[in-house]
Amino acid sequence: MNNIDSNKKELSSEQREELLRALKTRFEKNMNHHKGLEWTKVQAKLEDNTGKMWSLNEMERTGGEPDVVGHDDKTGEYIFYDCSAESPKDRRNVCYDREALESRKEHKPENNAIDMAGAMGIELLTEEQYRELQKLGNFDTKTSSWVKTPSDIRKLGGALFADRRYEHVFVYHNSAPSYYDVRGFRGSLRV
Repeated sequence: MNNIDSNKKELSSEQREELLRALKTRFEKNMNHHKGLEWTKVQAKLEDNTGKMWSLNEMERTGGEPDVVGHDDKTGEYIFYDCSAESPKDRRNVCYDREALESRKEHKPENNAIDMAGAMGIELLTEEQYRELQKLGNFDTKTSSWVKTPSDIRKLGGALFADRRYEHVFVYHNSAPSYYDVRGFRGSLRV
């Protein structure tokens, strides 16, 4: 799945089939993530939204293990979150946003969470979404994930991240330019 032309943001038919197989296997393995939903309806929605499939493939390619976690009855959209046990491996070691990245004088990380998510066509999980995810299992027991930070906190130079320790979900603050080997971000996508 790594041979993607990121300028086109389209998958080949083989890549689409490979992604659909991976998503279907994960869907069937984790029925507690989406009680009452049917794979055939999810697949039909995916096949009608090739751009969203590209974004899901980016989630998959970077270690996010996306899975359906809900359905919006008003819009008809299926909601996907990154459901990897730990923060997605290829999205770690990043600061919060571009402003934070540019403010670093030295030892800059290669990227930032907000720009990476935007390039992938996904949104960072909010604190509320992160807590919803944690009701489905134990995530980030060894890592942590940046979460969407309210503007009043961000204006003061801070950013929020979350993890699970001691069987409890914690939300913390850090300076937005900080970055760590074990901190990445989780995303959401509506299809």
